[in-house]
This record gives sequence, structure tokens and C-alpha cells, in this order.
Amino acid sequence: MMNPRIAMFPGSFDPPTLGHMDIIKRSALLYDKLYVVVADNISKKNLFTASERVEMLKAELEEFPSVEVVKYPGLMVEFAQNNDVGVMIRGVRAMGDFTYEFELAMMNRQICPGLEVLFMPTDAKYFLIRSSQIKELATFGADISNMVSDRVANLVTQKLKKRD
Repeated sequence: MMNPRIAMFPGSFDPPTLGHMDIIKRSALLYDKLYVVVADNISKKNLFTASERVEMLKAELEEFPSVEVVKYPGLMVEFAQNNDVGVMIRGVRAMGDFTYEFELAMMNRQICPGLEVLFMPTDAKYFLIRSSQIKELATFGADISNMVSDRVANLVTQKLKKRD
């Protein structure tokens, strides 16, 4: 039996949004330990490296001692099994998110039957925020300060300037 008091919130977090932070902070109140697991998928075209995303999240979450930010290159169910995680939290914004996440949850349950999946709806004020849109908007110089923290907005701007 996996520990139902230990949860994980996996994602790419490229960059971490206010919607991500909302789900993480709410989840941290529900579980004794929460792993924020940064997917280290080298086949994805990320703006930030996995290590940079981990550092951003650690800086954003330092006031939450029960939250541990880690990167992981493998299957999230393997991370759960290796770390006694009983619950995987998945944030959902709309029906499209739910459909995708539900199918993924069913597949993960076949691989790891002891892992529960909790779908947590985002707060309505973050409903339209997507990391991919943030990067696109920032590329064209749009203000992203209402979608990410000031720290993350500055890092996104700096990274895009270096890339050009």
C-alpha cells in the first residue's frame, strides 16, 4: 500500500504559472508531503532546462516546508513507486484537460494500481493560463505579469533576450 499522505504534482512547469502555484499551494495544505516533480523530457522543446525549472519552483515555494521540488527523467508512476507516493495530483482547467488527464490516469492505474489520481480544478482566475501561451506572448513582448510571478516573468524575459 502506497502512502495516502504523500502526494505528487508532476508537470513540465516551463515556466511555472500562477495556476501551477495555486494547485501546489492548495495541495500542500492537504498532504503531509508534496513532491513537485519536474519532468525532465529531453525530447520536448523547453525554454528552460529541467534544473532551471527546479530552481524557479524552489524559489517560489520556499515558504512551504512540506513541498519538495525534484526533477525526474522517467515515468511518473515509477517516481511514485520509488517514493511511496499514494496520490498523484493533476490540475484541470477545462473538459479537454479532463479527457486527456482521465485517459492518462487510467493508464497509470494499470501500471501502478495503488496510485490514486486526484483531479484538482484550477481557480477560475487562472482558467486561461497555459505555459505555452505565456512563452508565445512573452516572445512578442506582451505583459505576462498577471500569469506568472514577477520573478518568473523576469527570468522568461531574460531567457528570451539571450535566445535572440
